[in-house]
Amino acid sequence: MDKVYESQKYEDEIYKKWEESGFFNPDVCVEKGVCKKDAETFSVVLPPPNITDKLHLGHVVMVAVTDILARYYRMKGRRVLWVPGTDHAALASQNVVEKKLWKEKKQTRHDLGREKFLEEVWQFVNKTQATIIHQLKKTGASLDWSREAFTLDEQRQRAVKQMFVDMYNDGVIYRGYRMVNWCPRCHTTLADDEVEHKPTKTKLYWIKYGPFILATTRLETKLGDTAVAVHPKDDRYKKMVGKKYLIPGVLGEFEIIVVADEAVDMKFGTGAIKVTPYHSFADYDIAERHGVHGKKIINEEGKMMDNCGKYAGLTTPEAREAIAKDMEDMGLIDHVDENYENNLSVCSRCDTPIEPLPSKQWFVAVDKKLKRLGGKSLKEKAIEVVVSGKNKFVPERFTKRYLDWMKNLHDWCISRQIWFGHQIPVWYKGEEIFVGVEAPKEDGWVQEQDVLDTWFSSGMWTFSTLGYPDLKAADLKNHHPTQLLETGYEIITLWVSRMIMMSLFAMQEIPFENVYLHGMVLDKDGKKMSKSKGNGIDPLEMIAKYGTDATRMSLIVGNTPGNDTRMSEEKIADFRNFANKLWNISRFIQLQINNEQLTINNGESRPEAKTLADKWILNRLNETIKTVTENIEKFNFSLAG
Repeated sequence: MDKVYESQKYEDEIYKKWEESGFFNPDVCVEKGVCKKDAETFSVVLPPPNITDKLHLGHVVMVAVTDILARYYRMKGRRVLWVPGTDHAALASQNVVEKKLWKEKKQTRHDLGREKFLEEVWQFVNKTQATIIHQLKKTGASLDWSREAFTLDEQRQRAVKQMFVDMYNDGVIYRGYRMVNWCPRCHTTLADDEVEHKPTKTKLYWIKYGPFILATTRLETKLGDTAVAVHPKDDRYKKMVGKKYLIPGVLGEFEIIVVADEAVDMKFGTGAIKVTPYHSFADYDIAERHGVHGKKIINEEGKMMDNCGKYAGLTTPEAREAIAKDMEDMGLIDHVDENYENNLSVCSRCDTPIEPLPSKQWFVAVDKKLKRLGGKSLKEKAIEVVVSGKNKFVPERFTKRYLDWMKNLHDWCISRQIWFGHQIPVWYKGEEIFVGVEAPKEDGWVQEQDVLDTWFSSGMWTFSTLGYPDLKAADLKNHHPTQLLETGYEIITLWVSRMIMMSLFAMQEIPFENVYLHGMVLDKDGKKMSKSKGNGIDPLEMIAKYGTDATRMSLIVGNTPGNDTRMSEEKIADFRNFANKLWNISRFIQLQINNEQLTINNGESRPEAKTLADKWILNRLNETIKTVTENIEKFNFSLAG
């Protein structure tokens, strides 16, 4: 053996041997007698990385934690299945290709047309997908590559269509006119996670509003006001509740009704807020509770509509400025706070301010009572399985975040106005609608152009990867529900919650027993890593320089579940030195004894002690095994390390 361990010489060869052995596949383990056919299973799915970008340190934490458990339970004789796969990330992938097209050819997707544009997207997908699979192998992940899945491959397409049809037939999926997050640039609805909140300084206008003084950052929405809301316990406004008032405005007088709602903060401003039901989610909820109508004034281009008089055609910032000037001239501005701190909602893909507006879309009804769930709704059942302890969060404190989100969950908008993704399996002929896994056989039917929200297909990940919609599939029978999901705490609400709901609907069982949540990986100064700041660490560079073992160990030791962890190249280098120590111990042993002496013939798992020192060493070994075993099974990986 060389004096110094050089990971580059050995790691790829070691992984190749593992992969070629077939032992990452539990069926091969049974065939070769490594585990028994009736052995307990340990099943887990890899959260599918988005194919738009290479792996980052957060992915390597996820791989390291799961791989520790997969290899540990394999060594204990369990049938271990760890399913690999990638996510098509519809909107993100489409955006990357659209930007590339414009940069290289000054073309839009509409210049190419749907078919040719999708060819471009698939070329991009196939290239990036291969890169990510290569990167996962470099991290040492003992994934069963024979079961590799993709959220948009043929099997997953069948599964998604069947799920949509079943949910539609049960009345869970419906088409309706409701509030959505709309990006005027991407021209599509967005999931909540695709909306970012940027702290900005803006103007807060205090306006004279009939008998009220109200504050707003969005003067232009005044044209869509239909109510004023106050708190039920606010004595200042008790006599006004239920009454209608004519309010002077820039387009003449308009009528509002005063409603009492507990969502109003009595301590903010004057304790009264204007209600624009069709351009604010909070206002929409208030209006729904009190039967107040809405008025749409901003269109999908982010411009004022024809019903806005002289402001029609202006963008919202332009309209805000023009209305502010006109209200000032009319004496309707009380005063203005120039540097009001506000969270601006923007599209995570293009930074365009989001417009909350009503739109005709496809939704999942989370409050509908379902026979298959014993008369409970998706929301109720998803809360019940966590409260009862069937689904456990590690660390436990994240249970509250999940439950708070679920209790306030609204119907989920699942349609997206983009071209890449699962095209909704709905066809139209005039006023007729056909919903099916296959297209209707007669002529004249036109398929819905929208595609499904990516979270719909990734929400099915635990069972769509195991054979669904064939409910008799061997993998579903043997490996569902899975024992673990390892992911970042930031997607509890967006992915974990949807996986639980989707599995409860399709399988009438939980998707996983435990959710282990890792924190963000920060730089050595505790700051978030980013390319623009230049403080990011490329895990593959570290693996090339110091080895996979050192990189993974540095992400495990000192890292506790649910907490952010600091990372530096120095820390990885220290664990490279540690790996070298282990190498030198092995080298020392090899120099001292011959191979024949390494064989234990008496069937015992360790040799007999021949000296007092041997006894002490073997005793410490037993203690270490016991401690490490307990810590691994309790998810205390840092302590085990």
